[in-house]
Amino acid sequence: MAIQRRTAPKQPYLRLADRILKAQDKSDQSNRDGQRFGTLPSPADIGDLIDDLLAVLFPGWGRTGIAFGTEDDRLREHIAAVLVSLERRAEDAVFLGLRRRCAIRESEETCRARAHEVTQRFLASLPEVRRLLVGDIDAAYRADPAATGTDEIVSCYPGLYAIAVYRAAHSLLGQGAPIVPRMMTEHAHARTGIDIHPGARIGPAFFIDHGTGIVVGETSLIGANVRIYQGVTLGALSVKDRQVEAPGRKRHPTIEDDVVIYANATILGGTTVIGRGAVVGGNAWITYSVPPGVRVGVGM
Repeated sequence: MAIQRRTAPKQPYLRLADRILKAQDKSDQSNRDGQRFGTLPSPADIGDLIDDLLAVLFPGWGRTGIAFGTEDDRLREHIAAVLVSLERRAEDAVFLGLRRRCAIRESEETCRARAHEVTQRFLASLPEVRRLLVGDIDAAYRADPAATGTDEIVSCYPGLYAIAVYRAAHSLLGQGAPIVPRMMTEHAHARTGIDIHPGARIGPAFFIDHGTGIVVGETSLIGANVRIYQGVTLGALSVKDRQVEAPGRKRHPTIEDDVVIYANATILGGTTVIGRGAVVGGNAWITYSVPPGVRVGVGM
């Protein structure tokens, strides 16, 4: 948000500004390793980056009136033009994410060169991201009798929006970009109420119905053709035991292929596996593995 100043600030406000700027705990992690507030991309920057991404992955998303699925010179030129903007936005954002730490050990020029390499690999991954998303759209159309067409799914379904941002963020994370992928999925979280950590691994043909309140933790592993409904949590079993919850450990569940998880089910723990073809009923609380094909907490 731009700062608009109509009159020169008075001394009391200048003194208050000084106090605010000095009110930082010296022991805070943000004050170590050269990190400071305000060194990362702004929320507006991340929003613009995502808009460009969606304009590439779903050309009809923007203001061009070009239909999703159209394959002609006009569409090709549109995507190419947006890619120019996307490259610049992505490289700038990745650079800011890298600079938080690499500037301590490396020059700014080296950080910028690394950001360029990461961005180029990310752009090269977009065809595979789109291929996965086409499968997600098809899964939504097959699973939801209320869907009148794939164009409605692309335009209206918050679940697809969250999945699209997740898939792009997951790819960017895999190319070596810190922080920015998390900012991307948090942008989608704020918009849809669906919280998917970019580190989660999610297979093809993933369908989220309704979606509000869904949480998918960082080390979750989700197979192919999985369907989940609003309020589902794939979480850690404990947030207090640092030995169990240490970074790098498998803290979140594994969901195998063809599983359906109904609304408000909670599935916890890194050793918890929901077997292929299982069905987890609404409001179930699961902290144990479920064999393939079993129905849990389903009143039928």
